[in-house]
Amino acid sequence: MADSHALRVETDLAVPMRDGTVLRADLYRPDGPGPYPVLLQRTPYDKTAPGGMLSLDPLKSAKRGYATVIQDVRGRYASEGEFYAFRDEINDGYDTVEWAAAQPWSSGKVGMYGASYVGATQWLAALSKPPHLTTIVPNVTASNYHEGWTYQGGAFELGFNVSWTLAQLTLANLENLGGRLGLSDQTREDLVRAVDGMEETFRYLPMGDLPHLKGGLADYFYDWLAHPEYDDYWKALSIEENHSRLNVPAYHIGGWYDIFLGGTIRNYLGMREKAAGDEGRNGQRLIVGPWVHGSRSGSTAGSHYFGLAADALSIDLDGLHYRWYDHWLKGMDNGVMDGPPVRIFVMGDDAWRSEDEWPPARARAVDYYLHSGGGANSVRGDGSLSTEAPGHEPPDVFLYNPANPAPTQGGALCCNPYFMPYGAFDQGDVEAREDVLVYSTPPLAKDVEVTGPVTVTLWAASSATDTDFTAKLVDVCDHGCTRNITDGIIRARYRDSTESASFIEPGRAYRYTIDLWATSNVFKAGHRIRVEVSSSNFPRFDRNTNTGGSIASEAAPKPALQTVFHDSQHPSHISLSVVSR
Repeated sequence: MADSHALRVETDLAVPMRDGTVLRADLYRPDGPGPYPVLLQRTPYDKTAPGGMLSLDPLKSAKRGYATVIQDVRGRYASEGEFYAFRDEINDGYDTVEWAAAQPWSSGKVGMYGASYVGATQWLAALSKPPHLTTIVPNVTASNYHEGWTYQGGAFELGFNVSWTLAQLTLANLENLGGRLGLSDQTREDLVRAVDGMEETFRYLPMGDLPHLKGGLADYFYDWLAHPEYDDYWKALSIEENHSRLNVPAYHIGGWYDIFLGGTIRNYLGMREKAAGDEGRNGQRLIVGPWVHGSRSGSTAGSHYFGLAADALSIDLDGLHYRWYDHWLKGMDNGVMDGPPVRIFVMGDDAWRSEDEWPPARARAVDYYLHSGGGANSVRGDGSLSTEAPGHEPPDVFLYNPANPAPTQGGALCCNPYFMPYGAFDQGDVEAREDVLVYSTPPLAKDVEVTGPVTVTLWAASSATDTDFTAKLVDVCDHGCTRNITDGIIRARYRDSTESASFIEPGRAYRYTIDLWATSNVFKAGHRIRVEVSSSNFPRFDRNTNTGGSIASEAAPKPALQTVFHDSQHPSHISLSVVSR
C-alpha cells in the first residue's frame, strides 16, 4: 500500500505527439518507484483546474496507488498546436496512452476518465486501439458528434454549441490562442460582449456570418454549420459505428437531464451487443441519475428536488470509480462486476434501482394517442391523451413564427445556466402559448411507471417546404404544477434520414418520428401524463426558417401554418415504456 503522505507532483511534462507537437501534462503519483497503474484524463478545460470537468481528485487517486496524468489537449492552455474539436483526439489519444504506459513509474495499464468532451477524448482514443488502454469511464458524453452533440433530429443544437464554443472553448483559452494568432485586447472584449449578450447572439442570422468566432478562433464551428447532414466529416469520428471494432470495458455514467443522455445509452447498448470480444461485451456497466450536465452534486435538477439519494455522494460515485479501476487495472476481485449491470434513479419514487438490462425486459410499449376537438392550442385548449385509438377527429392547427419561437424552459442543456437553466422546471409559461399544443390524460387512478425509450409518432402537415416539429413529455402534479421529463425534435427535411435532405410538399401529411431518448419516471396517482407539441424549442435548437434554407446562410425566415392530425388514418401518439407495478 502506498504511503498516503508521500506523493509526488510534476507539472508541464512534455508529451510528444507523432507529428512533433508537444502536449503538456501534470502528474500526481505516489513517491516511490512503482510501478503504478495510470489514470489518464485528456482535457480541453485546463489541466490545472481540478474543479472543472474532473470526476476524481488526482491527489486522492495518488493516495490510492495510481499515477494520475492530466493533459491539456492539443492547442489548449499549456499544450502546443491548434485546437480543432474532435479531429486530433484519435491520434493524440493513442500517443498519450502509449507514452503513459511506457514511463518507468507505470505498470503499463492505463484507464481513462472524465466527463463531456473529456468523455469524448476517451472514446476517440479507444477508436485508435492503443494496446495499453485497459478501461474507460466515459461520463455524460456522446456516441456520435453529429446526432446528439452538434445536431439532434436534424436541428442544430444552437444553445449548447454557441455558448460552449464562445465561452468554454474560445474565451477561456484566449491566452493560448493569442500566442498563436497574435490577438488584440479588442478580441477579448468582443467575446465578453458576445457572451454577456448571449440572447442576441442566439438570434444572429445568418449564423454562418457570426463574427465572434472567425479569424481562426474556432474554425470548426463554421464547419459544423457547413455539414448539417451526417456525412463523411462526421462518420470519421463516429463512436457508435465502430463499437464492433472495440473491446474496451467501460462504465457509462449519464443523467436523465443530460444533453448527451442518448449517446450514453447508445454506447452502452452498442458495446454490450457488438463489442469485438467477450471482455468488451461483458465489461459494460451503466448508471443514470437525475442529473444535469456537469453536475452530480446536490439533490436538485433545475427547480425540482429529488431527495438526498439523488446526490452522487449518496451512492459513493467516486468509490465506484476506484472499485472499477482496482478491478481492471490492479486485478482485484472486489465484486464490482457482480450483480446487475444497470443502475438507474427512478424519478417520482426518487430511489435507485438495479436492472438486469436496459430497457427492462418487463417494460412494454404503450401508445397514448393525441385527441382533441380541433382546439388543443395551449393548456386552455381541449387536447387530451389516452390509450384509446382515435376515430374521426378534426386536426389541430397553429402558426409557427420563427420571429417569436416557443422558448426553452429547462431540459437537457449546456453550457450557460443563466441564459439556459438546466433541468426540471414548471412549464406553465410555455403551455400558455397558442403555438403549443397540449394533450393530457385525466388524473391517473394509480401510479404509472415509464422506464425506457420514449418516442412520439406525429402526423403533420405544413405550409412550408421545410419546418420543425417538437415534442415534450411532462409530469403534471395533482395541484397543476408541471415538470418537463424529456423532449425532442425532428427537422422535416431529415424525417427519413440525416444523411440527405428530402423536402416536404406543402399541405401534405407526413409521418414524423420524434426521438425523446429515454427516462425513468413514476407518474404518481392523481398526476397526469402530458405531451406538448410545437415547432420550436429555442434556443435549445435553432429556429427553422421555414424556407428550405439553414441558419448558416438564411437571414429571412417566414411563418408557417402547421396542422397536426390525430384520426384513424393518422394516429399521432407517444409511445411510453410502461413497467407494471
